[in-house]
Amino acid sequence: MVIFGGTGDLASRKLIPALYDLARQRSLPPAFAVVGVGRHGITDAEYREQMHDAVGQHSRSRPIDDDVWRSFADRLFYVSVHADEGYDDLRRRLAQFDAEMGTDGDRLFYLATPPTQYTSIVGSLGRHELTRNGKGWSRIVVEKPFGRDLDSARALSAALHEVFDENEIFRIDHYLGKETVQNILVLRFANSIFEPVWDRRYVDHVQITVAESLGVEERAGYYDTAGAMRDVVQNHLLQLLALVAMEPPAAFDANAVRDEKVKVLRAIRHIRPDEVGDRAVRGQYGAGFIEGVPVPGYHDEPGVPPESRTDTFVALKLFVDNWRWEGTPFYLRHGKRLPKRATEIAIQFRSVPHQLFSEGAREGMEPNTLVIRIQPEEGISLKFGAKVPVQGIRIRSVAMDFVYGASFLVDAPDAYETLILDALRGDATLFTRQDEVDEQWKLVDPVLAEWSAGDIPVYPAGTWGPTEADLFIGRDGRRWRQP
Repeated sequence: MVIFGGTGDLASRKLIPALYDLARQRSLPPAFAVVGVGRHGITDAEYREQMHDAVGQHSRSRPIDDDVWRSFADRLFYVSVHADEGYDDLRRRLAQFDAEMGTDGDRLFYLATPPTQYTSIVGSLGRHELTRNGKGWSRIVVEKPFGRDLDSARALSAALHEVFDENEIFRIDHYLGKETVQNILVLRFANSIFEPVWDRRYVDHVQITVAESLGVEERAGYYDTAGAMRDVVQNHLLQLLALVAMEPPAAFDANAVRDEKVKVLRAIRHIRPDEVGDRAVRGQYGAGFIEGVPVPGYHDEPGVPPESRTDTFVALKLFVDNWRWEGTPFYLRHGKRLPKRATEIAIQFRSVPHQLFSEGAREGMEPNTLVIRIQPEEGISLKFGAKVPVQGIRIRSVAMDFVYGASFLVDAPDAYETLILDALRGDATLFTRQDEVDEQWKLVDPVLAEWSAGDIPVYPAGTWGPTEADLFIGRDGRRWRQP
């Protein structure tokens, strides 16, 4: 496994700790080596020391098991590459590992660098014949963002296809590796009680929320050129919508699952320029308070231009125009500097067709809702009405909860552990295909174009977004759930 950006933040915080955790579980193949690639001129020993510190801080299996670390570190190496120089040295070292460790020419390349470097790295891999060595397989993992619009996404895919076949390209969306996201498919297709009511006849609407209490932190340079729509909505949120709305696949394999997701994305009704005001809301956080602590507004963050109109909050109303979902709204919401960190999918069911009980009796009753909590506490909750134990009939909504940690008494694997292992196995089920990426950009590009001019509403940090978002859903007689 060759990690470009091997000393960077992603490798240090996520990739190397995930690999160490996989080694601790004995999930890595016996013939395996990790090569960090970067511009710094450091030795293998110095790289191992840096990564030891990173694993100590970020692994979910702490403290470090010294025996596991020694075994893992013996297969951890570093190669310095700058621009187009150093690739011949990388090729020689990989050939050495093939001979000494039995890796047999198999290569998993991981682009953990800024997106601006993707094309040049892939081109160098091709020119220096690092991907076609006459034996073994070659695959490449590409981190988001996959372009910043449809044209740039297609240009990136074209550059990748010059060196790799589509089935060798693994576009990673770490949300798809989360246990509860995968459990959406199990909940729907392994249980007979949910699928019969999973359509427009029984579902009133769906809300998908990705809320963050943090601001842009040290990412202002990237974030100000991306914004909430490109950073989260175009990928994570639309992928969650596709999993919720898709039809049962013919089999649980990569092509069958992704075929059904693409059908959903193609069926989503596009937002025309004249509809943006009714079906999309954006906002930017101002100064405020998070858990009683004052925090700066977006314009006061280091590295943010004072005139920036970058969106830090987005809400959309989407419709899936097919037989299952016709007329059922999907409300998507994402924002930074909201009151809490929470990601959830809420399926709200329709009210019963005829109320037997008096208005007073059902005063404390809320609609039946199935809530899939993705973070921070993974689980599933079903809200239903129950009789309060008093004389007469009084109804109150109660929740039946499933919590991963309490039910299985084991820690769920980190998303990167799952996805790295799948990439090593060649299983692309939880990775996005080129046609998925294209359809996602087709949906958001017209909205972004319409937002390129005009003022942006400001919401105080620590609130649930601009008032326009509440009016937006309120026009339909609905309101946002508070996670």
